[in-house]
Amino acid sequence: MSNDGTPPAASPVPRTTADVQALIAAERGGQPFLTGRAQDGSQVVFLLARDRWRLTVGRKPDSDIALGWDVEVSRAHALLELIGDQWTLVDDGLSSNGSYVNGQRVVGRQRLRQGDRLCFGTTQLLFRDPGPPESEATRRDARSTAMPLTPMQRKVLIALCRPLNDATSALPATNKQIAEEVFLSVDAVKAQLRLLFERFGLGELAQNEKRVKLAQDAFASGSVTPRDF
Repeated sequence: MSNDGTPPAASPVPRTTADVQALIAAERGGQPFLTGRAQDGSQVVFLLARDRWRLTVGRKPDSDIALGWDVEVSRAHALLELIGDQWTLVDDGLSSNGSYVNGQRVVGRQRLRQGDRLCFGTTQLLFRDPGPPESEATRRDARSTAMPLTPMQRKVLIALCRPLNDATSALPATNKQIAEEVFLSVDAVKAQLRLLFERFGLGELAQNEKRVKLAQDAFASGSVTPRDF
């Protein structure tokens, strides 16, 4: 690990459909959570229930945030404590290799904010806080920072992603399903999808990969969120 708590660079692991559905479910639960990758590349999601004011982080199997695969994590490494309605990371020197938030070592206590990158040993976890239901104005503000899309492109993208959000399918919607939802012809849907593939930089992928990757990237970029359904 580098001096700023950043693990060695590793090749990114593509999100699977199951990964996306797990993140959607966590977001819809409305409670903060941590997400990252275990040593074998599998996605992990740790829910931070508000009925617990203290959670343990460590290599011990009975830790609330159990990182047993990481030998650089101490058996009892750190604590997550709920102060009011804010989660904080506490490391008072309990760990051998320290705890980091956004590359800065935590000495004592640090408040966690949406999108913070936590590092324990070689394991990185992202702190996500869905927060209370958003107003339509807040959703519009959030969309302004996501991929710019036309109103029809957004409708097509939401229709494409709908089966994943409902967890009724492991695959995005078909062209026919999208056409029925947005009141376009199948040919018009294909044309809109071609524009979306290019907009998201997926033009070089094999045709059978584009749809799933587009849906995954739409959720990952915030262009589509669970509140759109």
